[in-house]
Amino acid sequence: MTKQANKIIVALDVPSQKEAMQLVTDLHSSVAMFKVGLQLYTAAGAGVVGGISFVSRIFLDLKLHDIPNTVGKAVESAGTRGVEMLTIHLSGGSEMIRAATAAKGKTLILGVTVLTSANEQTLRETGISDTIEEHVLRLAKMGFENGIDGVVASPHEIKAVRAEFGNRIKIVVPGIRPTWAEAGDQKRFMTPREAIEAGADYLVIGRPITAAKNPREALEKILQELE
Repeated sequence: MTKQANKIIVALDVPSQKEAMQLVTDLHSSVAMFKVGLQLYTAAGAGVVGGISFVSRIFLDLKLHDIPNTVGKAVESAGTRGVEMLTIHLSGGSEMIRAATAAKGKTLILGVTVLTSANEQTLRETGISDTIEEHVLRLAKMGFENGIDGVVASPHEIKAVRAEFGNRIKIVVPGIRPTWAEAGDQKRFMTPREAIEAGADYLVIGRPITAAKNPREALEKILQELE
């Protein structure tokens, strides 16, 4: 696996375990890990995590946001399934974050800042007057002070987060669209190469690969763009 391939996480946002496992079979030798999010987790259940973990590393993206005890127990459960990275919403507050990080074991806890489908109008609708960058950094600082291992942020906040924390946290970046792909519902996105050059540790890429007629060819195309 090349250095650039080891930065790619394929988002398995597909409606069935069968489709997910076909993608894992086809792509696992050329990517860092696979993301299991709400769509697949809801459709196939927790067992899909175990199935994928036999052949690849797992990023479980459930964006936990609940009372601290519930979040802590969910983190413990994820750890028993060999999950390498797990997301929580930093907007859940410091007590919830501490409950997650106290229960993490070997699982890396990533704090979600502002979704890549959101913009400043979205923040205004939820009563937040900060700019997106200000809000991302505020949440990231709270997460870092309470033990998170990394953040999930859009490509547009990579440089600000890296400037604030250096290499002390991982930066996992969704909202990645190759030059030849449609933006879809992403409002704050970059190409893979732009995001890597900005300082991303991992790129989460879904539809440009998984919705392609030939996912393997789409992945190779992205790797060529990175190289």
